[in-house]
Amino acid sequence: MAENETLECITEHERILQEIESTDTACVGPTLRSIYDDQPNAHKRFMEKLDARIRNHDREIEKMCNFHHQGFVDAITELLKVRADSEKLMVRKMTVKRTSLTVTAQTEEVIRCRIQQRNMAITVEKLQLCIPGTTAFVYQWSLKVSQYRFCQIMAENLPRLREEIKEISMSDLKDFLESIRKHSDKVGETAMRQAQQHRTFNSAVAKQASIGQYTKPVYSLNGRTHSHTHNGLMMDDDTGDEDEADEEVLTAQDLVDFSPVYRCLHIYTVLGDRETFENYYRKQRKKQARLVLQPQANMHETVEGYRRYFNQIVGFFVVEDHILHATQGLVTRAFTDELWNMALSKIIAVLRTHSSYCDDPDLVLELKNLIVIFADTLQGYGFSVNRLFDLLFEVRDQYNETLLKKWALVFREIFELDNYSPIPVETEEEYKLVISRFPFHDAEIEKQDFPKKLPMSQSVPQIYTQVKEFIYASLKFSESLHRSSTEIDDMLRKSTNLLLTRTLSSCLQNLIKKPHIGLTELVQIIINTTHLEQACRYLEEFITNITNVSPETVHTTRLYGLSTFKDARHAAEGEIYTKLNQKIDEFIQLADYEWGMAESDGRASGYLMDLINFLRSTFQVFTHLPGKVAQTACMSACKHLSTSLMQMLLDTELKQISMGAIQQFNLDVIQCELFASSEPVPGFQGDTLQLAFIDLRQLLDLFMVWDWSTYLADYGQPTSKYLRVNPATALALLEKMKDTSKKNNIFSQFRKNDRDKQKLIETVVKQLRSLVNGMSS
Repeated sequence: MAENETLECITEHERILQEIESTDTACVGPTLRSIYDDQPNAHKRFMEKLDARIRNHDREIEKMCNFHHQGFVDAITELLKVRADSEKLMVRKMTVKRTSLTVTAQTEEVIRCRIQQRNMAITVEKLQLCIPGTTAFVYQWSLKVSQYRFCQIMAENLPRLREEIKEISMSDLKDFLESIRKHSDKVGETAMRQAQQHRTFNSAVAKQASIGQYTKPVYSLNGRTHSHTHNGLMMDDDTGDEDEADEEVLTAQDLVDFSPVYRCLHIYTVLGDRETFENYYRKQRKKQARLVLQPQANMHETVEGYRRYFNQIVGFFVVEDHILHATQGLVTRAFTDELWNMALSKIIAVLRTHSSYCDDPDLVLELKNLIVIFADTLQGYGFSVNRLFDLLFEVRDQYNETLLKKWALVFREIFELDNYSPIPVETEEEYKLVISRFPFHDAEIEKQDFPKKLPMSQSVPQIYTQVKEFIYASLKFSESLHRSSTEIDDMLRKSTNLLLTRTLSSCLQNLIKKPHIGLTELVQIIINTTHLEQACRYLEEFITNITNVSPETVHTTRLYGLSTFKDARHAAEGEIYTKLNQKIDEFIQLADYEWGMAESDGRASGYLMDLINFLRSTFQVFTHLPGKVAQTACMSACKHLSTSLMQMLLDTELKQISMGAIQQFNLDVIQCELFASSEPVPGFQGDTLQLAFIDLRQLLDLFMVWDWSTYLADYGQPTSKYLRVNPATALALLEKMKDTSKKNNIFSQFRKNDRDKQKLIETVVKQLRSLVNGMSS
């Protein structure tokens, strides 16, 4: 029974579902209510049946979608194509809209032009109607119409009308002249900008084109949408589109309304007074030219001052050039040439004066660029500018002077910050970094393991880099000077020579003389100048690569770096000798001999041993110097030491010397000789260095051995044992050893024990004096 009820329920549910699927939605409510009125839990079974039916439909939908999937994809693709085409249509629609707006504007312009033409035609027609009456007035006496009133009125009014017309036209002309004077800088600015753009374009197209072949640019006369008239001068509005303004190319015709000039010229010509008008116009323009050529007092302080000055001048002559070509004889080529020659002389004088005040190379460079653009602009309008380019050579000298002053400060700072020690390099990267800045090649150093040291100090690559920077800065001025590559190469080499021979050389000389520069620093400076001298050929190649002019060219100037660094090195060498001698003098001043001592201490003096130790350590540093320099320094030091010791013995303030003091002094000289024989600097042959003390040695031996008989017998002979002993020297020392006070004298014992020896000494003294007197005579 229960199964039958279930089947009936299922069948009922099927019926309800079919009814729901096929019946209008308004009748669904009663159908669904019957489910809840039926058996208990019937609605749950209906919901299960409904879910099953939904799943069944979902499967059918999925099958259908899978069956039509490719068609769906194709439809989407077609829609995407339609969207692209629709976008193109929108773009075309906007283009058509803009075009229609342009056509509308042009149509309105055409309408205005047609109206103007119609008005002009009507005016001409009306004026032609007046011609018979005017002719009758002119020939009134012959036509005998003077009795008519209209003729009398014309006779009274026409002269007055003529004057009024002349006055009005002249008033307009004066307004024009005043306006053009105030706003000529705008015309000049536009003309110079166009010339610069023209030159930039030409250089971009052909950088190697022949310089000096300037073609006057042909500029379009574009209509101005955003403009207004101010006393005859057309000025740009600042509210216009900046992109459009950049694309527009303007000339004087676009910026200036010349109708007052044309009108006044026509009126004065018709009225037979053209000459008066021409004289007035030329006179006023001459006055304005003089005003334009007056510079501001502080013009040299900023580039804008020069720019305003040039803009006003260019504006003036652009207007005159237009008047020259647009009118017949109002101004002549002779008149404009006269004005230009007068202006050119004044301009050159002004620039020569004001540029001399400039001490900033960047400002001088900007001035040069302005002069070039200024010259190119006016040359494009037919004015001769050769004198301006000649002036640029004077400005170039001024520019070089400012560069030299700037680089003098750069060099001084480099020298002040240098530690005057060889450059340490820890890694291969550091080594490559140094040689990328300075051309250094040494096979022995390259073989060494890291870390290692390069012989020059850090100032060497810095100086080399700065010389190249100077060449680049000098090249900036040579650009656009309308000169050949050979001339530019010559300019670069000459300015570089000035940098080397004057600026760098002076900085090196001042550095060498500085008190804080010691012997170690001087040695490093000599090494540095050697490497800089070797790098000069790379600077030659650097300039050659820039200008593409071979250094083998006949007239090519060579760099004077070799002589510059040689001179600096010689100065440093001389300073080394001087400072060595000064240090020796400082040690000598510490000497404290007991000149009356009975016998020596048996060892050399402490001050002398300190001096010799100082010399040994100093000459060890000299191993990096060129061999001849180190040898000369060592020989110079030994000679100075020998001379100083000799002067100590012969000092006039020293009155007495004992034999013990002589023996002590001999021990010190022996130490000097041992130092000389130890070869403190390699390269001396034999006993060359010991010969620096030969005078002292022979003098001390003479007194130590007391070998007067041999000295006197062999005096003057080339083979004399005491050949280097001067009689005056021997006499001076012997006088110090005589017992003049009867105390503490070596000869007192002689006088007590043997008067014959005393007589012998007196005889030696007399003979020595005789020799001295013979030498003086």
